[in-house]
Amino acid sequence: MPRVDHAGASLYYEVFGATGDPALVFAHGAGGNAASWWQQVPFFLDRGFRVITYDHRGFARSPCTEADQQVTYFPADLLALLDAEGIGRTALVCQSMGGWTGLPAAIQHPERLSCLVLCGTPGGLWTDEVRDSFARIGKRVQGIGGIVGPGGAALADDYPSREPRMAFLYEQIANMNDVPPALLANMSTVQIQPVELKHFSTPTLVIAGEEDVLFPPDVLESVAETIPSAQFERFEGAGHSTYFEQPDRFNSVVAAFIDKS
Repeated sequence: MPRVDHAGASLYYEVFGATGDPALVFAHGAGGNAASWWQQVPFFLDRGFRVITYDHRGFARSPCTEADQQVTYFPADLLALLDAEGIGRTALVCQSMGGWTGLPAAIQHPERLSCLVLCGTPGGLWTDEVRDSFARIGKRVQGIGGIVGPGGAALADDYPSREPRMAFLYEQIANMNDVPPALLANMSTVQIQPVELKHFSTPTLVIAGEEDVLFPPDVLESVAETIPSAQFERFEGAGHSTYFEQPDRFNSVVAAFIDKS
């Protein structure tokens, strides 16, 4: 599989589909990697997309020097990947931590994104609700036993009992990572102020899981209300990982959004 070297990291990525097809990139969250999107890749391939998945720096198969394990590199990492594949413009779907790729990239390089989907993530946007949510996240995660694994915050509370095999698979994918603590710790230091969106023009969809304990629906609704012309979609019965828990609805909602963007 191809790699691109950028700013102290060797980024692993996978490309599916033919050159020349409209591009669609998936940026995973802290509990995932390129393998997380196994329920999305075949669906969007069938719709004629050239699909790209990758491991963020420091995750799974993308080694990174300790000093360069910073989320501030995420947008430039995306551009390095697009340049390596000769992709001028792409749709971008971001989950959780992956939002720190998507929203900054849309602000800094709007010409490279045809549309943006933010799933379970504020993408670094700093509203009052996001600030309060970050202040509570540590206690929430500690109270339910971490992010990934039985009772973790990555999935709806009852998902492991409803779908034990799928919950096990989610945990196994997450176990491919050796998550850099320093990288995750500095996510809250990336704060995009609402005023920075004054000229924002990238069509954006914000997706929230009704049972997300990390970024609850009211928090993500405030994000959608702050991003100019953003759409908001709430998934009942889903937690933080809507793409994994309700893939059929997720795929359909995202496809419809991309089609009209």
